Amino acid sequence: MAARILSMLCIIASFVIPSVALASGDTIKIGVLNDETGVFADSSGHGSVTAAQMAVDDFGGKAAGKKIEVIFADHQNKADIGAGIARKWFDTEGVDAIADLGNSSVALAVSQIARDRNKAILVSAGGDIALTGAQCSPNTVQWTYDTHSQSAPLAIALVKRGHNKWFFLTASYTFGASLQKEATNAVLANGGEVVGSVRHPLNTMDFSSFLLEAQASSANVLALANGGADTTVSIKQANEFGLTNTMVIVGLAALITDVNAVGLQATHGLLLSLPFYWDINEGTRAFSKRWAAQNNGRMPTMIQAGNYGAVLHYLKAVDALGGADDGKKVVDKMKELPTDDPLFGKGYVRADGRTIHNVYVFEVKSPEESKYPWDYLKLYETVPGEKAFLTMQEGGCPLVSNK
Repeated sequence: MAARILSMLCIIASFVIPSVALASGDTIKIGVLNDETGVFADSSGHGSVTAAQMAVDDFGGKAAGKKIEVIFADHQNKADIGAGIARKWFDTEGVDAIADLGNSSVALAVSQIARDRNKAILVSAGGDIALTGAQCSPNTVQWTYDTHSQSAPLAIALVKRGHNKWFFLTASYTFGASLQKEATNAVLANGGEVVGSVRHPLNTMDFSSFLLEAQASSANVLALANGGADTTVSIKQANEFGLTNTMVIVGLAALITDVNAVGLQATHGLLLSLPFYWDINEGTRAFSKRWAAQNNGRMPTMIQAGNYGAVLHYLKAVDALGGADDGKKVVDKMKELPTDDPLFGKGYVRADGRTIHNVYVFEVKSPEESKYPWDYLKLYETVPGEKAFLTMQEGGCPLVSNK
């Protein structure tokens, strides 16, 4: 009888134990969870792991007297796989925080798991405004950007210059829909109009039918509400179809890697919104050259830079707090401490978890304007963080709805 009871207790324990997060002991563990091999591998991928490790090294390799370890995994752009990795990391491998977390469906799934386990997540690649809005969590920081900061500054800048008829080419998943929604709101609020839109699947290789529909509209702006390889392919094909002769092309989630992949001949005149560009100032240039030395000479994206900034600020909070076991307390300390790093400058983490910093609208240079490798962008407009991001009231985070 005793043996049978012991056996039953072991079976019960096998179900109960995994739901309890494992403390990391004498090591602070940070897991970088992202797309290592797919459509977002260039914009995030292993370059984000490099950036996180650089933050650890720059902090001195220890926080709160403990050594710091960075691990990584590929979620394959699938929320169930990402959620499974997060549970394993928290429950059996002693991971204290998960960073990067594109795409948004993965980030939203992991955000809830981190809240249940009282661990921290540092979102750099997930752009859905729900992360610090309707589905906000006291354990989540959304560091780099969101779909509002990627789209609203572009809409405001263009509509006031007469580019007021928009057509959207939108990826048919959460991130694309959110980009289109936020840009649409800004276009309409500033007196513009949306004359059409079309949705496409992830990893589309032939945009011809979609571009012909855009070309037949009366639009003077083609807004690409997609990311990764979908952005580069749609830019190439828009140029081949001659849309750039009659429309301004806007990359709502375009990155410097997209410009590099397509080339200045096809992308010059493209407008994009970024909170980080490698060539803004001495601080961004110094970091980027160090990062490039580990990444075959290419320059980092805003997402990769965001992992550096978020991990560095997380470590400051852990060190000030004296430990990393309580994720909510660490995130609270991140909100208490002002942000200040060489990539994003001075800013702060709001009560809803949204990090506030400047956002820049850039125009892609012509081949003749580019003077050295990766000299791709010229400043079009600077948008202060308070204007680039939704207010907490607009975001609707239930944790701070009355603030």
